[in-house]
Amino acid sequence: MTPTHPAATVELLTDPDRAASVAEVAGATFPLACPPHAAAEDIAQFIATNLGEKNFRGYIADPDADVLVVRDGDDGPVIGYGLVLHGDPSNPVVAEIVPERPASEVSKMYVLPDHHARPGLSPSRALMEAALDRARDRGSVVVWLGVNQLNERAQKFYAKTGFTRAGVRTFDLGGSVEHDYVFTQKL
Repeated sequence: MTPTHPAATVELLTDPDRAASVAEVAGATFPLACPPHAAAEDIAQFIATNLGEKNFRGYIADPDADVLVVRDGDDGPVIGYGLVLHGDPSNPVVAEIVPERPASEVSKMYVLPDHHARPGLSPSRALMEAALDRARDRGSVVVWLGVNQLNERAQKFYAKTGFTRAGVRTFDLGGSVEHDYVFTQKL
């Protein structure tokens, strides 16, 4: 017998007091996307510096950012999140790779591993559809994201959801320079 799951429910967070649940999922999922050679202390430092409750409170309050959460059903726990940033890319390499304006970045998109594959609309796909809708609502003509070159699972997911590889950027993880593919999707 195949277990059944309630439908994934995506919600835009507007209350900074709900940032802790996002930070918890961020701390659990970020290491899963890191390359195998990444040092555990560098990953932990990145989480502490960039993915804490204070960071998500700031994103929720920022008018140029959208924090989305996906729940396991209408009242279920947060099982994933996305962060969509609206505005020109700040990295000059990315600005060259993504010249279209206005642009939005899917800065973060993570779902707890026990919820990746499901029959019907998966939480990951529901979250991506909501992220693209937020970008369209802001008038963006293109969405971009970065993904580590060794994260083949994520790359396949992004390709299935309409993204194409457009270039390469670097990402500093605790002094280790990682190479990310830049994927784009025109809206």
